[in-house]
Parts: sequence; structure tokens; C-alpha cells
Amino acid sequence: MSDTTYTNQRFDPDLTSFHSLAGEMAKAFGYKAELTIDGQLAQLIRLRVAQLTPCSYCLILHTRTAFEKGINPDKVAHLASWRQSEMFHASERAALAYCEGLTDYDLNAFPALHEELTNHFNETEIAELAAVIINMNVWTRLKLAQGATPHAVTEDADPESS
Repeated sequence: MSDTTYTNQRFDPDLTSFHSLAGEMAKAFGYKAELTIDGQLAQLIRLRVAQLTPCSYCLILHTRTAFEKGINPDKVAHLASWRQSEMFHASERAALAYCEGLTDYDLNAFPALHEELTNHFNETEIAELAAVIINMNVWTRLKLAQGATPHAVTEDADPESS
């Protein structure tokens, strides 16, 4: 059970059709979607998007989900420094670089990033990776726009109150 609750500081996304559109995307490409790409890779990609944007809600959710999917906690802990790690396979490295290029909208680097993906993934898998990244970017921006702010539930969450 979660020790964190969230308050929408800005608006309730259920008041717009955008939230239902994002919900439909989540059914197809969210963290519970059935994809042909490896589930752990998809989860690493979701978490990397959450780190890049940064989205507190998504960071908490997708870190927990990474652990639930059996991803090594050390791998999760240093995902942001994947370039300096030998824990990531060549295919994961290509997917993470592609994720960063698509999230950061790096037009100059993107063609080479896509080309590297073709060394590790087929066309369907590349399309799924792109969809997961795009879906996560939608969700992180939705959570930013609505102001999803995490709050600790326990009373001892404030170290100054001791």
C-alpha cells in the first residue's frame, strides 16, 4: 500500500476530454499494456521519461513498478547515469538514447538514434518504443499541468516536527 497521496494543485484533469484521451493511450501503451517489447525495458523507458521531465507522480509510480517487474534496484537507482554503466545491454542503451532524443526533441541527433535502434529492434518494436515514450511524455505533462503534488501520509514525514 502506498504511503503517498497526491493533490491536484491546479486543475482536475477529469473536467476535460484530454484526460479520457490520455486514459485511452494508457490502455494501449501504459505500464499495464501488453507489448511485444520486453516489459522491463518498457518500464525503464517510462522511468527515464519521468526523470527527464521530471514528474514526481510518475517517478514514484514507475520506480515502484520497476521493482514490481523485478528490475534490479541498483539498475533503477542509477538509471539517470546509464551511459556510465555496464549494467545496461546494448539494446537498452539504444532504447534509452532514443528515449532521450525523442523526449528532448533533439532533431539533429534523432536520425542516428533511430538508425541505432534498427540494429536491435524490428519495426513493430521501434513503433512500440516510440508509443511508450510519447505516452509517458503526455502523462508527465498532464501531471505537471494539473499540479500533481506528492504528500507523505504518515505523521512523522516532517523531520522538523520531531
